[in-house]
Amino acid sequence: MSVEVRQAEEGSKGAFTAWEGDRRAGVMTYSRGNPAFVIVDHTEALAGFEGRGIGKLLVASAVEWARQNGQKIMPLCPYTRAVFERTPDYADVWFK
Repeated sequence: MSVEVRQAEEGSKGAFTAWEGDRRAGVMTYSRGNPAFVIVDHTEALAGFEGRGIGKLLVASAVEWARQNGQKIMPLCPYTRAVFERTPDYADVWFK
């Protein structure tokens, strides 16, 4: 079964959520620093979905969203920051 990532934002808070069918597989939360960037503060694969690339999928989805919406990402979450550090292609959306 494939994993679908959905994004939602309400006020200054938002999240990317990974779903496999009707089961939530992972979540990445962020807050909006200003209209130009978001601060990712947490990324997690939920129980039963660890080791399946859910975290990387969430980061990739956030990067694609940022590119499409003219946004930058400040990765305060240690996992997301590590992915950014290992992925030079994400430099264009990294708010440092």
